[in-house]
Amino acid sequence: MIKHKLYINGQYTESTGDEWIDIVNPATEEVISQTPKGTEEDVNKAIDAAFEAQKQWEKVPSNERGQIVRKLGDKVKEKRETFIKLLIEEQGKPQDQASDEVDTAIDYFYYMSEWARRIEGEILPSDRPNENIFIYKKPIGVVAGIVPWNFPVFILARKVATALIAGCSIVLKPSQQTPNTAAEFTKLVDEMDEIPKGVYNYVTGTGSTIGNVMASHPKVGIITMTGSVGAGTKVMEAAAQNITKVNLELGGKAPAIVTENADLDLAVKHIVTSRLTNSGQACTNAERVYVHESVADVFTKKLTEAMEKSETGNPNDETGLDFGPLVSKDRLDTVHEMVEKAVSEGAEILTGGKPLDREKGFFYAPTVLGNVKHNSSIIKEEIFGPVLPIVTYKTLDEAIEMSNDTEFGLSSSVYTENYHETMRVINGLKFGETFVNRENFEALQGYHAGVRKSGLGGADGKHGLDDFLVTHVAYMQYKTE
Repeated sequence: MIKHKLYINGQYTESTGDEWIDIVNPATEEVISQTPKGTEEDVNKAIDAAFEAQKQWEKVPSNERGQIVRKLGDKVKEKRETFIKLLIEEQGKPQDQASDEVDTAIDYFYYMSEWARRIEGEILPSDRPNENIFIYKKPIGVVAGIVPWNFPVFILARKVATALIAGCSIVLKPSQQTPNTAAEFTKLVDEMDEIPKGVYNYVTGTGSTIGNVMASHPKVGIITMTGSVGAGTKVMEAAAQNITKVNLELGGKAPAIVTENADLDLAVKHIVTSRLTNSGQACTNAERVYVHESVADVFTKKLTEAMEKSETGNPNDETGLDFGPLVSKDRLDTVHEMVEKAVSEGAEILTGGKPLDREKGFFYAPTVLGNVKHNSSIIKEEIFGPVLPIVTYKTLDEAIEMSNDTEFGLSSSVYTENYHETMRVINGLKFGETFVNRENFEALQGYHAGVRKSGLGGADGKHGLDDFLVTHVAYMQYKTE
C-alpha cells in the first residue's frame, strides 16, 4: 500500500507525528493508500519555507513564471491517464467526469499562464504639480490553499496556478479523503528544477489541525479555502487573529427556475446533468427546482423518467456511467437522513429515496421529491447528493422571491425561451452566477464567486487573479529643471 510523505522546502519528509489517515475507495470500500496526519510543527515548517522562498519568487520575471505554470500543465497532460485513474479511485467519479476534470485542470494551467504579461497597474494624474500617481499590483505573499474532496484535481490547479502566476509561494493542503491526486501532482513539481525550493509545499492531515494553523499563521498572506460553511467559519475565525485575507468558496443551494415558456426537454436534460454530476456533490449543482404550475405535471414526469434512466456502477471498471458513489458512508447516511426528514415533513418520493442495493460502495439512488413546501428543510439545507426537490409556483416574482430566500448565494439557473423572463430573473436573483438554458458549470475566464454564506472573494479570470494581488500606490514627484 502506498504511504505518502509531506513535501516541504523542496524535499519529501516524514511527518513529525506518527498517525496515519486511511484513504478509502468509495466504490469498493477498500483502503487504497495512507497519508500522514500532519502536525502543527509540520505546517509551521512548510509556511516558514514558503515565506523565505517568497522573497525571491516574487522577483522572478512574470513571463518566466508563466512558462513554469504552462510546463506544469504539460506535465499533468503527460500523466493524464494516471490522474484520471487516481481520481476515480479516491473520489468515485465516473470515467467521463474524471476525464473532464483532469482536462479542465490542464486547461487551467494553460489559461492562467497567459496572464503572465497581463497583470497591470495604473498611472493617474495627481492634484499636485510635477507629480504622477503610480498604482502597482504586487503578490500578496504566502498562499495557504485548502482543497476539497469533490474536485481535488481541478481546484488544486485553480489555487496553485493562480498563486504561482501572481508571484506567490503556496502551502497546499488536500482533503484528507482525496490526497492521492495531489501527491501525484507534487511528484511533478519535484521534477521541475525551475521551481525553487519552498515555492510549493504539500502537507496533509485534518482541517482542525492543519487548516487552523494555516489560517492563523502570521506569515500567511491569504488563506484560500473551498469547503463547507462550517469549515469556512472556522477559517475566518482563525484568520481574524492576524487580519489575514480570506478567499472562501463555500456551500450552495442553487435554484433552477423552469418557466411556463421553457423548453421542457432541454430543462430536464440540463437539470439532471446539474444534479447528477459528481453524484450531486458540487456547490454549483442544482439543489431545488421551482417549476410553473401550468407545466409542473409534464415537467415532473419527464424529470422523474430521466432520473430513473440514469446509469451507475463501479467507475473503476465500468464506463458510460451517469453517476458514481458518494464520497463516504457518512455522506450516504446524511443524504438519506435528509430525504427521510423531507418525507416526514410531507414530501412524496417520486423515484429513488434510498441507498442502492449494492454489495459495496456508497451509492444513493437518484431521487425526485414532489409535494415539497418551500419552507421545508430539504429546500433550506444543502443536500450534496443526487436528490431533487420540486416546488411549484404561480408567478415569476414568486419564483424569484423563493429562490432568493436562502442563506446561500453561489449558483442559480433559469429555463425559458422568453427573453423578457430571462432578464427579469437575472436582474432579480441575488446570486454570484446564473446559468440560462444550460447546465451549471463555470468558465475559466469568468468569475466564480458567491454572496451571503457562499463565500468571500472568488476565482477564475482577471478578477480571481486579483484576489492574490495587493495594491501599492507610489506618489512620484519629479523636477522640471
